Amino acid sequence: MTIRWDSLLVRELAQELDRDLRGARLRALRLDGRTRDALLFFRDRTVVWRLHPNRGYVLVEGVVEPEPEDLRLRAKVRQVRAPSDERVLIAELAPERSGDGPFELVIELLGNRLNAIVTQGVDRRVRHSLLTPGGGRPVQVGHPYVPPTPTGRQGVDGSLTPGAWSGVLDVVPPPDRAKELVRAFAWVSPIVADTLTDDADLGFERWRGWADGSTPVEPCILASPKGPQPYPYRVSDEAQPAPSLIEAIRTAAEAASVEDDAVALGVGPALLARIEEALHRAQRRVVRLTAELDGREDPAEARAVGDLILARYGEIPAGSESVTLVDFEGRPVEVRLDPTQQPHENANRYYARASRSERAAERLPDLIRRAEEERARLTELDRRARAGDVEADEVRKALPARAEKGRKQPDGPSLPYRAFRSSGGLEIRVGRGAKHNDELTFRHSAPNDVWLHARHTAGAHVILRWPHSDNPPARDLEQAAALAAVHSKARTSGSAPVDWTRRKYVRKPRGSAPGSVLADRVQTVFVEPDEALVDELAVGPLS
Repeated sequence: MTIRWDSLLVRELAQELDRDLRGARLRALRLDGRTRDALLFFRDRTVVWRLHPNRGYVLVEGVVEPEPEDLRLRAKVRQVRAPSDERVLIAELAPERSGDGPFELVIELLGNRLNAIVTQGVDRRVRHSLLTPGGGRPVQVGHPYVPPTPTGRQGVDGSLTPGAWSGVLDVVPPPDRAKELVRAFAWVSPIVADTLTDDADLGFERWRGWADGSTPVEPCILASPKGPQPYPYRVSDEAQPAPSLIEAIRTAAEAASVEDDAVALGVGPALLARIEEALHRAQRRVVRLTAELDGREDPAEARAVGDLILARYGEIPAGSESVTLVDFEGRPVEVRLDPTQQPHENANRYYARASRSERAAERLPDLIRRAEEERARLTELDRRARAGDVEADEVRKALPARAEKGRKQPDGPSLPYRAFRSSGGLEIRVGRGAKHNDELTFRHSAPNDVWLHARHTAGAHVILRWPHSDNPPARDLEQAAALAAVHSKARTSGSAPVDWTRRKYVRKPRGSAPGSVLADRVQTVFVEPDEALVDELAVGPLS
């Protein structure tokens, strides 16, 4: 819902806010560029300016605690005013500490170009801006504030003669009189222009009472084709009275509210962004796990290839990368082999692939179910946060833990690694640098864990926790290898080789440099370094 702002409405709202807020202590300010809301956190209330083109209005709510990311602007309201015949409202703020100000919060209510700007100093330099408008009047942080061009219309101070007024009405045809009054005279807008054209004398007297402020303010709600319209004067008999302009605005906003029009007061944009980030990761996890389940190898086919290799052992030349064998039903089958391994070792590889596929069929449905539950939980958390139905502390507790630089263990020093979790639920530990690689490899891993490192380049040691004697699932190994590539100098390569072996086959030569090791029984996988995995798989330190 948006209301039409004209200079009379802005002027009288400024005077009402001045009476209510003068001397009030401001604790913090939030300019949310995504929702286009400007929030003023006072000790006894919260003023919310909703400045999106589709919902331009102001509300006064109860006390809300600012978020840590909000601008701490401790000041006292000195005055709220509106320049004559302008749709601009200015709150002058006196800082509590000397040398910090003065500050101004400028609310521009110009058509669909609504904005909030914080200026500082006598030269009114822009310190913060809700958005940067285009056109010939840019608002740039660090530069002096340039106000909108004045309307330049006649009668700003009410000093207009009846002859000047009637002169316009006498020469303009009736259909165009309202538009001409808006163009020529201050304080006239399309909201009231039609009420001033029928009788020149009565229209002029009504206008003069508004222009010089002698007409008493009567807050009300007008009926208009665009919805309820708060206004300071009863310009029609059908106008509904209201106790104040703020209450008239609230009533109009509630009458025309839409589903996504709630104000999330206690949850700031940074916290909302964290919810969105967590929800995005949860969605990608569901997609990734589902694709892994759908794309897994048929274990029966893999086991059949292993059986065929053993049955046709003598037909396989040494060092073959592939061979065509006749299966048990007389059909030719092309079998891909590792040329460095014997036929029985290749058969064991196919049996291991069949076992991994069967294990995946057992574990992935439960992982998908839990991932879908997490996605649904975060979706509901996001809805509640945007609707203002949840407090910031509850959101923080409900968000999944994230790996952060310098995160500390509960009882002391920071861990030598960052923790991640693969799509299959395995823990991946990535060393924090050369001096921490040795500690990760030799003190924070088990002998059967998988050790990885980008080949022939500097990079982090990576540990994939895997206590079993067979090889880890290919997808989990690939993700661990991708993290090793991302945390190395090969991060910009399109494809990077990553060596891996069991941690028990890694040794530290005496006197070698930090992070320098020798590894035996190494195998190599080629992966694409994917920076997105750092966010997708990140978790807090695991026990």
